[in-house]
Formats: sequence, structure tokens, C-alpha cells
Amino acid sequence: MTNQLKTLILLTLLSALLIVIGGYFGGTAGLTIALAIAIAFNIFTYWFSDKIVLKMYGAREITESDNPRLYNLVKEVAISAKLPMPRVYIIEEDSPNAFATGRDPKHSAVAFTTGILRILDERELKGVIAHELAHIKNRDILVSTIAAVIASAIVYLVEIGRFMMIFRSSDERQNHNPIADLLIILLAPIAAMIIQMAISRSREFLADETGAKFIRDPIALANALEKIEYYAYKIPLQSNPATSHMFIIPPIFEGIAKLFSTHPPTQERIKRLKQMARSLGIAY
Repeated sequence: MTNQLKTLILLTLLSALLIVIGGYFGGTAGLTIALAIAIAFNIFTYWFSDKIVLKMYGAREITESDNPRLYNLVKEVAISAKLPMPRVYIIEEDSPNAFATGRDPKHSAVAFTTGILRILDERELKGVIAHELAHIKNRDILVSTIAAVIASAIVYLVEIGRFMMIFRSSDERQNHNPIADLLIILLAPIAAMIIQMAISRSREFLADETGAKFIRDPIALANALEKIEYYAYKIPLQSNPATSHMFIIPPIFEGIAKLFSTHPPTQERIKRLKQMARSLGIAY
């Protein structure tokens, strides 16, 4: 099953969950209210997310004269990917990482920590750039926003349902099973989050594959991922968990947070990239 098809199926499941929860708690009116709130909030996030996250990490925009190596590599990959040249940023941070942001290819940006520029050679850095531009090409910011809208609406509906449980009339209480109410309130947000995480993981696999095709070198990214993860454990990135899905390797979280990682295991990503290299006849 392709990653694109997986995304479609998962979005359909998320939408179905929204409709079921909406019908159970709020009917058409509750569903409409929750969707309206979620859409308004996420449209704002989608439109201004690049400015918000770049400012959050103190990213500094560069030109070709500031860092010819990085700028020209981004330009080279952008041409291969048939994308407009994105804005390029550097974050003064020892932990190696990178992310892409922006609402569409014409309003996109890629950011790299000084740590990633220090540990990767030119081939590996090109693999990382290709992965980030693949997110832009595949419009993953839009896909993640759609998933967030639906998931947020589910959470709002559950809150409406919790409020309604308190103020139901005696007749309304007879038509609702309190155990079912409680199970939905507890499990629906978790189910929505799990599906949303699964969508994010499928988009990471797709970005790996698409980026490798841009530069015809899956091993470049495979080697980069191995290095980045190794150093990410040694030099953790101080980050906001809300932005962890944006990074090429998510910042290290311990305990239960690991269960809800927005990325697939790095070793699985490397394994798939090596399989892709073998299918292309590339030695490594």
C-alpha cells in the first residue's frame, strides 16, 4: 500500500470518527460548531505557522553570500525537484536537526541547525535538504493541517459532550448510556491522536522516498538519519513538543511521549531507504 493511499484511508477514518462523535453528542449543530472552531484556529496556524515557528527557534535567514555551501545545495535540489527556491534559515543550536515550513511551495522555508551543518558531509546534507523539500512538494503542511482540523474538532465535540452530560434533562439521560458516554469522552481524543500520528508517520516515509528520488541517492539520507539520531541523543534539542512533528528527527522525549512519536522509528526509515537503493542498483 502506498503512503499516499495510507494517508487517504487514515484521513477517512479520522473524518468518520468526527461524524460519529458529532452525531452522538451534538448532532448536526454540535458538529458544525466544533468544525467552525477547529477550522478558524487551524487556518490561522496554517497561514502564520512559518513565521511563528521560525521566530520560536530564533532562526536567521541567510543569503548565498552568508553560506554559499548550504544555499547552493538548497538551490540545486530545488531545481531537481522543480520547486521555487525556498527561504533558507540557520538556527544557532548544537543539536543536529532541520525542518521545512510554509503554507505552499511559493511561501516555503527550510531551516537547519548549526549542529547539522557541522556533522554532515555534503552528500548527507543534500539528502536532508531533499527530504525537507519533499515535504514542501508533497504539501505536507496542508495535509497535517487538515488532520489537525479534524482531530481538534473531535476534541471540541468531546468537551461539548462532557458539558452536556452535566446539564442533561432526565429524559435525555434515559436515552444515553453513561458508561458509553464516559468511554467516548476518554477514548475518542486518544483515537484521534493515534490516527493523526499515523498520518504524520506515513508522510515521513513518503518524504524520505520522494527526497531520495529528487537526488537519486537514498543512501545519502540513510547515512544522515543515522548520524543525526546518534548526535540528537548526545545533544538533545530544547524544543516545544507541539513542533516536534516538523523536525527530520523528532527531539528526544522519554517515557510515554515516545509512544506517540510523530515519526516512524529511524531504523525502519533507514531500512526502507537501503531497500530502495538496492532496487535502483546503488551500492553502499
